[in-house]
Amino acid sequence: MHILFTRPLEDCYEMILKFQSLGHEISHMPLISIERVNFQNINYSDFKGVIFTSSNAIKFLDLKNISKKIICFCVGSATEKKARSSGFQNVFAAEGNVENLKELILQNFDSSDGRLLYVSGEIVTSDLDVKLTSEGYKIKRIVNYKANPIEKVDEKFIDKLKLKMPEIVFIYSQNSAMNFLKIIKNYQLVDLWMDTNLMCISEKTSSILNEIKWKKIFLFNPGEEEFLLYKI
Repeated sequence: MHILFTRPLEDCYEMILKFQSLGHEISHMPLISIERVNFQNINYSDFKGVIFTSSNAIKFLDLKNISKKIICFCVGSATEKKARSSGFQNVFAAEGNVENLKELILQNFDSSDGRLLYVSGEIVTSDLDVKLTSEGYKIKRIVNYKANPIEKVDEKFIDKLKLKMPEIVFIYSQNSAMNFLKIIKNYQLVDLWMDTNLMCISEKTSSILNEIKWKKIFLFNPGEEEFLLYKI
């Protein structure tokens, strides 16, 4: 099966190797690059827990000033792995989406236990801080990274893609979806996806690409990519 991955290489390198080992043909076309955003100084001792909705949030956090014993809530297994490798010891991981993460926090952290720090990118698929605030939690959100679109694609890659379109493409964010649509239009690829299954991380993400004709559209949580192959 021909599969197109669109995340930055460091975020999908292991998955590329895994899928290649399963005999699949892999193409890689990153749609965004991740850039650190400066944020105000934080007194981490003011918080009793920290929330991460991506591994990038951990990557761009000044980790030397935060206790690794703090309760740490992660959106999924990849973020959990990054948290543990960064030294966090008290880690809870949801099953790859923000709704599950919210329920995990409700079950394991009482609103009276103290303030929560929510570290995220500039654009999020769900207003987790707003939802938790409505449940009585005290949340401070900081943005420590942003996604920049990669608009120029190697012409040789595009020519090769046209000769053999992928049967599956994975899209992981609204930013990626918006840039993917732009690339599809700029490189005259609009009418070539009718035999491709689009895998999107959320309904908001997939709606951006609804004007393209796909074979099927699936919603998934990070970590389910291999499982999705058996649904095709």
